[in-house]
Amino acid sequence: MVRTTPPRPIDVAAVFPELAPLARQAVRLHPRPGLPTVHESSVGGPLLWPVGEDWPACDDAHEHWDPPVSPDDVRRSRDLLEEAWLRPRSPQEDLLTAEQRAYLDTLQEGHPPHSGPNPLLPVAQLYLRDVPGLSGPDGADVLQVLWCPLDHEDALPTARLVWRNSSEVHEVLTEPPVPLDVDHYGNYVPEPCVLHPEAVTEYPAPLQLPGELARRLHDWGRAEWAALHPEDAGHDGSAYYQYEHSVAPGWKVGGWGPWSFSDPSPLNCDMCGAEYRPLLTVSSGEWDGGSGSWIPLEDRDRTGPAGLRRPSDPPMVQIGRGYNLQIYSCPTSFDHPHLENMQ
Repeated sequence: MVRTTPPRPIDVAAVFPELAPLARQAVRLHPRPGLPTVHESSVGGPLLWPVGEDWPACDDAHEHWDPPVSPDDVRRSRDLLEEAWLRPRSPQEDLLTAEQRAYLDTLQEGHPPHSGPNPLLPVAQLYLRDVPGLSGPDGADVLQVLWCPLDHEDALPTARLVWRNSSEVHEVLTEPPVPLDVDHYGNYVPEPCVLHPEAVTEYPAPLQLPGELARRLHDWGRAEWAALHPEDAGHDGSAYYQYEHSVAPGWKVGGWGPWSFSDPSPLNCDMCGAEYRPLLTVSSGEWDGGSGSWIPLEDRDRTGPAGLRRPSDPPMVQIGRGYNLQIYSCPTSFDHPHLENMQ
């Protein structure tokens, strides 16, 4: 099934022509639960990885705020809680039985951190044929993203990017190594999802605009919101441009950075000085209370009980306190190191 982002309420570039040259294409990936194969684009799915090629692992120091767990522990915990939330219960009935509670406690107890290299976990596989505008090194037709699913010095997982030519993979590794440790809450363990890529237009977040233009958009947003929603006197509309017209939420390729809780900082390649460009955004959710206008049309009439797996977050990845991890790449060379930033 395709996913269709509703048109923006207003053509903001027609109202503010200064925005038109700043328009960028972003490709919303719209990950949804599924069983992707190695020959498909996916989030959290299997990778087209050749037999005989070393599987990457992480040797870095890790921040263990709580005991790590295993990927199986995370998935069994999710399955248990999903089933519990979906089963019918009387008003006074506990969510879990005593036996389920004891089993969940065992799964979430954790274990001492391992001292050796930690195999990386697949995060995304993107075939260029599926993602408009995504390009790679000569001959490469797929981008694979893996990460170490533990907190590092900057309180983020560390990602590894692999570009490859799928036609050169003749025998596929079917049982890759799995991480020995993942973070205690499973925040960095994505559920397998198929993708429904969709190109949209983005404009910079207010913090990346010249101050005078940002102020005019702020004032325009307040007036526009008041005219469109006279019944909502408690909302002044000052963030109307940011939430409705600038940066699309969710997992995506390209576009602009979702700067909001921190000021933009210069992001330049250490090797050549070029300004980094957003490559992949890993999101904690595709929509929330402030970004409801971005909910795809196909997801607006959901009915039935809701379990642990929120419709807005099929991969079940959590970055910080519900933020985004944006992976930036150097526009001058695919061999230059990428950059990760939480926004």
